[in-house]
Amino acid sequence: MNPLHAESIVIDGLIISKWNRPVFEDMRRGGLTAANCTVSVWDDFKSTVHNIAEMKAHIRANADLLTLVRTTDDIRRAKREGKTGIILGFQNAHAFEDHLGHIEAFADLGVRVVQLCYNTQNLIGTGCYERDGGLSGYGHEVIAEMNRVGIMVDLSHVGARTSEEAILASKKPVTYSHCLPAGLKEHPRNKSDEQLKFIADRGGFIGVTMFPPFLKRGIESTVDDYVEALDYVINLVGEDCVGVGTDHTQGYGQDFFDHITHDKGRGRRLTNFGTVLNPEGIRTIGEMPNLTDAMERAGWKPERIVKVIGGNWLRVFGEVWGA
Repeated sequence: MNPLHAESIVIDGLIISKWNRPVFEDMRRGGLTAANCTVSVWDDFKSTVHNIAEMKAHIRANADLLTLVRTTDDIRRAKREGKTGIILGFQNAHAFEDHLGHIEAFADLGVRVVQLCYNTQNLIGTGCYERDGGLSGYGHEVIAEMNRVGIMVDLSHVGARTSEEAILASKKPVTYSHCLPAGLKEHPRNKSDEQLKFIADRGGFIGVTMFPPFLKRGIESTVDDYVEALDYVINLVGEDCVGVGTDHTQGYGQDFFDHITHDKGRGRRLTNFGTVLNPEGIRTIGEMPNLTDAMERAGWKPERIVKVIGGNWLRVFGEVWGA
């Protein structure tokens, strides 16, 4: 393994893989210190509690590989112990339902990152595949409560107007945990230069994804194309507010993508990804050290690499989660 990768804290801002022992083993193979792991998308409150219980059972059953993350100290401890820290995250606030009290309940269970909307409208605001009505009154209350209990606001799949209003409403840094620049490829899920600057200028954070439908060269992409996308965002907003958010979907088949691309998991089709094939060189989580190699090939200084592969995420998580 690349020596710099091996000694660094490596954080992935978004993974939505099929949670099982082979994936957890690959996390260790890839030198992953921590990852924001999706446990809810279209799930309601009760189903999400079940998903969290299931993930905690995985953590107990694979205690040689995994540990639960509630604080940034837990991430540092995971590094010392040679484990991967599991950060519980949602890709939709649907599980909050219409009850603000559910937010603190989820925080108590260990949830630390929640995306406000997944592609379409909910009680909080609008996703990126619909006409955007902006942040609702309830949405303002949700953000204030997430700030209070230390859950990071994620806006990756959220519409432009709702995102802008959420960035302005939040007293703590918010994130696009997994996005790509529209400057390299026009796509409803990609963010314009203006959007990227807007979040960065207000203390927010950008996790750059490598999900092939959003990359310039699609399934022809390589790990070097991914570094190009990271470079593009860094050149726009600076290297201190950019990190990695791969959006690995390891272990899932076509059924998963059919579910995830239909509104509410069962409604109309919102998008068709076609073939999903991650960039050559980083097709699996276990190949993460190749990303550090590619950054070195691109002439990145070690200080920048250490920040982008994990140091920046660690800092911003600390700002949101508190002590």
